[in-house]
Amino acid sequence: MSGTRAARNFVDGAWAEHDGALIDVVNPATGQVVAQVADTPAEEVDRAVRAAARAFAEWRFSNPTVRADLLHRLADEVAAREVELGRSVTVEMGKPLGEARGEVRKLALALHFYAEEATRVRGSIVANTEEGFTSLVEHEPIGVVGAITPWNYPLELIGWKLGASVAAGCTIVVKPSEYTPTAGLLLMECVEAAGFPAGVVNLVTGAGATGAALTQHPVVDKIAFTGSGRTGAAIARSVPNVKPMSMELGGNCPLVVTANADVAAAVKGALRRAFRNAGQICIAINRAYVHDSVHDEFVAGLVAGAQQLVVADGLEQPDADVGPVTNQEILDRSLAHVRDAVDHGARVACGGEAPAGAGPGLFLSPTVLVDCDQEMLVMHAETFGPVLGVSRYSDLDDALQRANSTDAGLAAYAYTQDLGEAFTLRKRLDFGNVAVNNVDAGIINAPYGGRKGSGYGYEHAREGMDGYLQIKHTRLRHGA
Repeated sequence: MSGTRAARNFVDGAWAEHDGALIDVVNPATGQVVAQVADTPAEEVDRAVRAAARAFAEWRFSNPTVRADLLHRLADEVAAREVELGRSVTVEMGKPLGEARGEVRKLALALHFYAEEATRVRGSIVANTEEGFTSLVEHEPIGVVGAITPWNYPLELIGWKLGASVAAGCTIVVKPSEYTPTAGLLLMECVEAAGFPAGVVNLVTGAGATGAALTQHPVVDKIAFTGSGRTGAAIARSVPNVKPMSMELGGNCPLVVTANADVAAAVKGALRRAFRNAGQICIAINRAYVHDSVHDEFVAGLVAGAQQLVVADGLEQPDADVGPVTNQEILDRSLAHVRDAVDHGARVACGGEAPAGAGPGLFLSPTVLVDCDQEMLVMHAETFGPVLGVSRYSDLDDALQRANSTDAGLAAYAYTQDLGEAFTLRKRLDFGNVAVNNVDAGIINAPYGGRKGSGYGYEHAREGMDGYLQIKHTRLRHGA
């Protein structure tokens, strides 16, 4: 892909040029337009879905070792283009280049993982009460998948869906975020080089109308969506017929630091999980509940650490800690949450404004708010920016009640060196993923998904592929 115009889609194994409306892709660190991509209309989406349906007729019966080999090849292509793919992520959404290259490596890992899972789809034989009968239970691919992916991890989150669905024997049409489409287009170049059959993997770019044309298409058999709860609810209401859906709808993730915590470790974990990717992570720590006895020590360490984080253009400083937020809406929401907290009695311990000398982009210094209460937006509404609210507590039951009080149920974190507390926290925190004494709530070989308002269905692990399979029971009378 060369130049600034990338007005094409990847459909039926070939590049389809687009002559219609275009979308500007803007570098959030500079405000400059870096590419123009297709705002794909419904008729072009239809062509992609029909191509996926034609391919599914054969791909569903392909040998799992063939699927595995192709996914391994794709992972190798991705790894070979790590710098180029990583740079595309940094240019489009602001993530520092070092971190963006890490995302590419995780994408390759996920593809290798699902290549191995492709050969592990199993069934069962179920006993019958009558002689002469055998029941066979098989897992078969669902069909054509319509995948809508977000901008905060524009490659990795395509990879989770692509890898699992293709390994299962499905075909897929991906619609990446309009903020970060060129990373997905580069990934399709890797798909092409890996040699996938025409129509197995397709990608169309565009904004909301393109996504609606995909999710509402009658030939799409399953919808896989990652994004906001508002958009997820709109998709669920709009589908014209009953079909399976998996939805990861974001967080508002709490951290509980008990009186028995290793405070230095808790500070280190909070700095990483609150401010990495400028806080634009579904499992970012939004709010911290810290016991009275360690509150001041935790806040002092947190503020000192946040003030040392380097905020910069991730191309100019590839090892920066924090880049710009990706769009104006995120910056506006982050600042609104800061103002709301201050208006209701909180104090800005650090941050709250653009760092000096950061340039013209959408930069916000890592921000710590203290003396927060549950009514403040930062403590119950997902900010999705580099802002962390801190509240003190004296009773662990109260901290758990506040941690569980929102509609979010994706991930929660806790620090304690008391074994009994650790098991109490993991049991009573009502979230799909709980990390104790660490902040890595998701790993590729364990299921990852939310509950309550954070969605349903799973990614990662075997469960991630199970979501693209359906069960067939065959009861066979053989007379033996």
